Amino acid sequence: MNNKIELNANPVVTFLKKVPEEFTKADIISYIKENGIEMVNFMYPAGDGRLKTLNFVINDADYLDAILTCGERVDGSSLFSFIEASSSDLYVIPRFRTAFVDPFAEIPTLTMLCSFFNKDGEPLASAPEYTLHKACRTFREVTGMEFEAMGELEYYVIAPDDGMFPATSQHGYHESAPYAKFNRFRTECMKYIAQAGGQIKYGHSEVGNFTSEGLVYEQNEIEFLPVKAEEAADQLMIAKWVIRNLACRYGYNITFAPKITVGEAGSGLHIHMRIIKDGKNQMLEKGVLSETARKAIAGMMYLAPSITAFGNTTPTSYFRLVPHQEAPTNICWGDRNRSVLVRVPLGWAAKGDMSALANPLEKDSHYDTSMKQTVEMRSPDGSADLYQLIASLAVACRHGFEMENALETAEKTYVSVNIHREENKDRLNDLKQLPDSCHTSADCLEQQRAVYEKYGVFTPSMIDGVIRKLRSYGDATLRRDIENDPVRMHEIVKTYFHCG
Repeated sequence: MNNKIELNANPVVTFLKKVPEEFTKADIISYIKENGIEMVNFMYPAGDGRLKTLNFVINDADYLDAILTCGERVDGSSLFSFIEASSSDLYVIPRFRTAFVDPFAEIPTLTMLCSFFNKDGEPLASAPEYTLHKACRTFREVTGMEFEAMGELEYYVIAPDDGMFPATSQHGYHESAPYAKFNRFRTECMKYIAQAGGQIKYGHSEVGNFTSEGLVYEQNEIEFLPVKAEEAADQLMIAKWVIRNLACRYGYNITFAPKITVGEAGSGLHIHMRIIKDGKNQMLEKGVLSETARKAIAGMMYLAPSITAFGNTTPTSYFRLVPHQEAPTNICWGDRNRSVLVRVPLGWAAKGDMSALANPLEKDSHYDTSMKQTVEMRSPDGSADLYQLIASLAVACRHGFEMENALETAEKTYVSVNIHREENKDRLNDLKQLPDSCHTSADCLEQQRAVYEKYGVFTPSMIDGVIRKLRSYGDATLRRDIENDPVRMHEIVKTYFHCG
């Protein structure tokens, strides 16, 4: 049996004995008939970054065939701000490869993510999902390689404090029960995400934990495996939906907000990337970071100021991006350095077989660890439009291959020290800064929009819409104005508590 099918958590995969990209309409109908499915759900991402749902009861075989073939029409003006009510009808068409059984439905339900199409039956150019598709296609056409990604999804669980086994504030990283309160909740989330097709790497409790007004706040993280970038965005969307639904069942509150209080860890949405050619990871060459990787990093260094327009989309995003936290403020990169914008994590490049050393009965496995090497963009947070964000990273990495001075840019922005230490002050002054507000982020996007619009990846109307939304917050001096005003800070945090 195919190793991608054996032990797969998605029951649709194990029943059909096919990997998702091979699913057909006939397969979906077969699964529905043989497994007592009574309803079908279409889900699709809207302009607010959340999944929307359309429910279908299966009237008969003809109706099932019709909805799977033709999809359905929806009101685009209620989903996206850039679509006018006078010409708002859109089609939503299911993508069979995304099929999963809804774990929260009382009636047996099969759910699929959808793509948007316009009145002429063409993909909606400004749809977030199609923008990412164009970004990946263009990356492949320009470089001859494939762009892959995965996310680290951080979030806070909030519930009444029972006073038992209190955790140590700011020391929740990888904590075990009973000091970590929500391990069971997280592992159940992981089970449902995997059953919905998510390729999970691992989960754990994170640094942030504190109590306030009778509530315990505990930060957790679920990290994914690298997959095709389009699949990475789908998986993160479904994961956020699963976490919120299960929290609702437990009576917990959940937030992916970048910052919820002063002095406690904020939540990021770090995105790891790798570049693949002929099934091989191109990020390493002879055990060190490759020229390919450094060109991609150079592109991210160049577009870093405007990437925040897609990855940091609320005023509270910029309360997280402050010095002396594990969040970047300067446009630079480095190895294993958590104070930089783009980090090159440990990549299993050591020559010895660590498993054999830890387990004397094992022989050297000669396992190819080169596929594990990624680079990590650390600025984004849970307010991001996931499709636009990953599309912007694909554009940035592609642009690195189009820059004449890419390797020089990579060299100039590399740091090997903690840049926030006093002895490194001069080096810090040489580096450009990330935006400090949505307003500044919008200005950066306006200045760099041509790179995103090249090859028609991002449409002008989409860029205009992002800029307009960011400027609507009027937060040009907000971070500075309220840094010593906890009451005002609380009001703003509450406003953007359920972002994305």
